Amino acid sequence: MKTDTIVILSNRELDKMRQAGRLAAELLHHLEPMVKPGVSTLELNDEAERWTQAHKARSAPLNYKGFPKSICTSVNEVICHGIPNAKQILKEGDIINIDVTPIVDNYHGDTSKTFFVGTPSPVAKKLVEVTEECLRRGIAEVKSGARVGDIGAAIQEYAEAQGFSVVRDFVGHGVSNIFHTAPEIPHYGTRGKGKRLRPGMVFTIEPMINEGTWEVEVLKDGWTAVTRDRKLSAQFEHTLAVTEDGVEILTLP
Repeated sequence: MKTDTIVILSNRELDKMRQAGRLAAELLHHLEPMVKPGVSTLELNDEAERWTQAHKARSAPLNYKGFPKSICTSVNEVICHGIPNAKQILKEGDIINIDVTPIVDNYHGDTSKTFFVGTPSPVAKKLVEVTEECLRRGIAEVKSGARVGDIGAAIQEYAEAQGFSVVRDFVGHGVSNIFHTAPEIPHYGTRGKGKRLRPGMVFTIEPMINEGTWEVEVLKDGWTAVTRDRKLSAQFEHTLAVTEDGVEILTLP
């Protein structure tokens, strides 16, 4: 379900978002030691589902619009929405983004991180570090009265200055007791443009930064989005709340 109405969350709702966000961060932290050569992406998925159920939560991606698994595992040239698979075995030098969204008391905690599998190549290392810095720079723009375009501009300026490109086809989004809602948060844009940020707004910033072209191709499964030139892509994501005096990151452990 998606709505164009930007919802301002109450203090009670923000508390629920904090609980969901904290659990999402803890899930990523729990999965991190498994990210090594020889592990399948399905093993990561199955452990995430087991852990989520053990913590009395639900996996939002599972059966969302037909998505068949509990998390997204996006390896190397996969930008986002990679489907965990028993035949996809992590190997030395891979990078993998793991995107998790547990639902706690109907509220969604949405976060993702790109991990190194063993020792990365120099270009993979730079790409992942730049992408994480893009997220930091986007978050630094969030404050009451700022514009959505300020976030995208900060990310785009830094990524392109480092020789990388910003995916246009997928954006951050509002999130609450609905998985994807308004506002959309592009990771490119113009300062001073877009909707104005107000306290109580909650949304994700999740820049997807590519080694080569920003252009995307979606595979026949209808989900897996890859770089058109099959070069590497990385992503980091946090869920954030606009506060009276700045920003609160909801998906920290």
